[in-house]
Amino acid sequence: MEECAPGGCLMELCIQLSIIMLGKQLIQNNIFEIGVPKLKKLFRKLKDERPETKTNESDPSKPPQQWELDHALEPFTGLTPEYMEMIIQFGFVTLFVASFPLAPVFALLNNVIEVRLDAKKFVTELRRPDTVRAKDIGIWFNILSGIGKFSVIINAFVISVTSDFIPRLVYQYAYSHNGTMHGFINHTLSYFNVSDFKAGTQPEASSFEEDVSLCRFKDYREPPWSENQYEFSKQYWTVLSARLAFVIIFQNLVMFLSVLVDWMIPDIPKDISEQIKKEKSVLVDFFLKEEHEKLKLIENFITRDKQRSKNETRGRRLRAASFCQFNRSQRGSLTSFSSHHTDV
Repeated sequence: MEECAPGGCLMELCIQLSIIMLGKQLIQNNIFEIGVPKLKKLFRKLKDERPETKTNESDPSKPPQQWELDHALEPFTGLTPEYMEMIIQFGFVTLFVASFPLAPVFALLNNVIEVRLDAKKFVTELRRPDTVRAKDIGIWFNILSGIGKFSVIINAFVISVTSDFIPRLVYQYAYSHNGTMHGFINHTLSYFNVSDFKAGTQPEASSFEEDVSLCRFKDYREPPWSENQYEFSKQYWTVLSARLAFVIIFQNLVMFLSVLVDWMIPDIPKDISEQIKKEKSVLVDFFLKEEHEKLKLIENFITRDKQRSKNETRGRRLRAASFCQFNRSQRGSLTSFSSHHTDV
């Protein structure tokens, strides 16, 4: 098993992350961001070049149309590579920020440059993408949220396992006689009897004297004169339990602070939410006004229909009355005529 350096494993992790953030994210990706589309455009231009046999053009000196220039650009393949690049950067920054605190600074610098390079790429190197209505960034938000929650556990283990932060606290508050770090190195070293080397495993060329009987190594083990020699000591289990307790406390504390910050800082600013409420109230008033006008119009139609039906009924009655009066007059005239005829 490969052991860490005397300064801990954080130094190696810090060097690797600095190479990734500075060399790959900041330099390599940004160079490929513009260089690859330009090379593809040049290759496609050389491939599509043909002898100029255009005889049907009425005006050869006419400049090409904008759609012809846009057709020569690189086709738009989607935002998946852009999102994936940001996801990888976010993972490096959040998962190992405890070992490389300058990672957010390099990420910010990279994003400032990335914004301008992406703007130039989308305007001058790629065809215009089709407009699609979207509510949010989709599944990428869930991925970022999951990485953010998972990074809390990773950083807790990085701090507690790969550094001497927890062993120093345990020694200072549990084993130190005066509450200082004096004697911490001696406390972390265990004893080993050189006579316990297996045959063929002892060092042959040693710069130390030949009468060395004990050597020290960094671990929490029982000494050779103990009943349970070279077994894990009580200090080992104390440090291990302190590390696990730190992971649990750190995780719950960060989760609580994240929920608290999420509750204190709303997703929508107050002025925008008030503006949205005003727009909703204006829309409601507009719809109410429209419905009120429709109701008035319907009431007017109903009133007109009732008035028309009343007028028609009154007209029928008048016609019926006039017809009855005409019949009566006709009957009267016939009666008088008949009586007059009888007299004659």
